[in-house]
Amino acid sequence: MSVMSMPTTVGALIGNASIRFGDKRALVFEDQIWSFKQLDDASSRVAAYLQSLGVGCGDRVALYSPNCAEWVIAYYGVLKIGAVVNPLNLMLTPEEAAYVMSDCGAVAVIGSDDRIAQLAGVLERTQVRHCIAFTAAEAPGTTDLRRILTQGPVDFIAPEIDAEHVSTIGYTSGTTGFPKGAVLTHRSILMNTAMTSTMHVRTAADIVVSALPCSHVYGNIVMNAAMACGMTLVLHKTFEVEQVLQSIETYRATMFEGVPTMYMYLLSSPVLCDYDLGSLTRCTVGGQTMPEAKILQVEEALGCPLIELWGMTELGGVGTTHSLYGPRRPGSIGIPLPHLEVRVLACDDSGEAVPSGEVGELQIRGPVTMKEYLGQPEATLSTLDAGGWLRTGDLVRQDADGYLYLVDRLKDMIITGGFNIYPAELERVISEYPGVQMVAVGSIPDENKGELAKAYIVPQSSIELSLDALDQHCRSRLAAYKVPRAYQLVASLPKTSSGKIMRRMLRSLDE
Repeated sequence: MSVMSMPTTVGALIGNASIRFGDKRALVFEDQIWSFKQLDDASSRVAAYLQSLGVGCGDRVALYSPNCAEWVIAYYGVLKIGAVVNPLNLMLTPEEAAYVMSDCGAVAVIGSDDRIAQLAGVLERTQVRHCIAFTAAEAPGTTDLRRILTQGPVDFIAPEIDAEHVSTIGYTSGTTGFPKGAVLTHRSILMNTAMTSTMHVRTAADIVVSALPCSHVYGNIVMNAAMACGMTLVLHKTFEVEQVLQSIETYRATMFEGVPTMYMYLLSSPVLCDYDLGSLTRCTVGGQTMPEAKILQVEEALGCPLIELWGMTELGGVGTTHSLYGPRRPGSIGIPLPHLEVRVLACDDSGEAVPSGEVGELQIRGPVTMKEYLGQPEATLSTLDAGGWLRTGDLVRQDADGYLYLVDRLKDMIITGGFNIYPAELERVISEYPGVQMVAVGSIPDENKGELAKAYIVPQSSIELSLDALDQHCRSRLAAYKVPRAYQLVASLPKTSSGKIMRRMLRSLDE
């Protein structure tokens, strides 16, 4: 897939794929198999039905469901008629979902039966006029998607949609205050899809296994790249180690894509060696930093390269990654996608670039960045400057060859007695110690130094972990002010729907 062959709309991806790949297997979900033509026809039925309701160009339609074939079909159906997709995070409560739908002005919501039922008491706070549930018998005011897919017309009126029209309003996780809606164009999603595919050499010969939520930007790019390139997407509702391993073996997958916690679970699984994973040619990891030692362990266990990537909602997907055939820099998030620029500026708002090797805020510019935060001009101005540079809020350093290394989130940085501590650095050191399955570092208040670092550790069940010995390991590897002042063993860590560890929730684990 090249820039010259890109369609002008995201909705056209599935139509183009139907023409090029027809009856080839496009999607596998549980016991369902869909060809490209079947997905195209089904999404056209959704498009036609939405148009019959009066939903059209610019109208917002929310999607509220776990991974399934219906989510994929609804996504392309909405975009085919120039409507705007509002993908809802599965971890949102009904009240939070209502806030997001109201904020973006959604006129319809399509989702799984349970999620639609949960919205019954909050829809009056929104502008939603139409509810479509996937499989349930029709409740008052709700349409059954099965009827649309079996009885609805395939023909719809294809409007003129410019590449600069809005395709998606994706909401941030809302770590402070209310979540913000990042407004993304068709060009943004298509360019991200094309350039990510180019860097990873995704082709019609690939079969990819993914349990990443399609509603998340990482999972969304995995899905769009599969459709654009003619890959087969083996989609899982949730991440379960043995189910994922079975899919890789059964379908002879060439790729698995996930977040660090998924790979940690794979590494610690006693059944990992029971499956034939020899078909894998590369895997990707994003969403959070991953210690170099763990990356090398994953590559040895899976027998293929693990390609690191970095992205965010405001980019509609990936911002930096490694090229499959380029130099390897384990521990780095790579280089910018083609057509993007990056710079690393001092965090003091001076606008000065930092020297190579020093830590600063990553800023990015190019055709994938959001247009704005919906209805929030002040937040937009503080994030996206007049020159088109997007402040990411991520701290990085850049080496002499241009490779970027993610240090931490600016908001997660711990300041102890005036010294900066980056949790990810501590996590890398702690995760290298035998017996540590997963770790997250947060802060605890301190009267004298402001805040101190605390490590929350999920131990491996097969190894007895000594916290005193772990502390000595940290003291041998870290400056004294960086060493955690407290350690706590926990059964699990709080995570987002995509499996990313939520550091802001760590204090809920305090004993």
